[in-house]
Amino acid sequence: MPMLPLALLAGGLATRLDAVAAGLPKSLVPVAGEPFIAHQLRLLRREGVTRVVLCLGHLGKMIEAFVGDGGAFGLNIVCQFDGDTLLGTAGALRQALPLLGERFLVLYGDSYLDIPFAPVQQAFEHSETPALMTVLRNEGRWDNSNVVFDGTRIVRHDKRVRDPRMHYIDYGLSVASAAVFAALPAGQALDLADLYGSLAREGRLAGYEVFQRFYEIGTPQGLADTDAFLRRVR
Repeated sequence: MPMLPLALLAGGLATRLDAVAAGLPKSLVPVAGEPFIAHQLRLLRREGVTRVVLCLGHLGKMIEAFVGDGGAFGLNIVCQFDGDTLLGTAGALRQALPLLGERFLVLYGDSYLDIPFAPVQQAFEHSETPALMTVLRNEGRWDNSNVVFDGTRIVRHDKRVRDPRMHYIDYGLSVASAAVFAALPAGQALDLADLYGSLAREGRLAGYEVFQRFYEIGTPQGLADTDAFLRRVR
């Protein structure tokens, strides 16, 4: 089964990285000797992804200049910019719909997820839901757990309000139907976590459990862990 297009959400401000970012967008922060996005793109190619839509905001032109058309990574890359107003993760996906098609994968721009992607897509195809979120049983280890998962569906997802039943965390890779985003107002700043939270309350968000820890560069500790991991495995 061919892999769906993938939207890479790379519009983050890197506010928690302070001097480490030094005027760079988060995707270009050096990790294991290279801009982080280079590691991500090679991972995507390894997992069979061929088309990537980069959703860009803060300093996005710098990212576009680095990745080009994706040929150097064996990918077809196109860029979608927020414009004058940052649109948030869901708003950026809403704007990028013409480039993505009817169904697509979504990956956070600060995440490195060393798992097989094909089973995630297959689980979505069989779920009969408009979206699917990968989850990890986290128990507060690497960040605040934010998901209640019943083994099949996401029962609750909330990054702001804690629930003692939240043993899982949003892993950072999801699959969605374009219809979920087409219903959103165009041009408004919207958060993907809020959208997925609404789908969970409606019983319309499938879950897929993974067992490999995630790596991320959103915090100094996360950046250090990811750097160490990528130096070990490259």
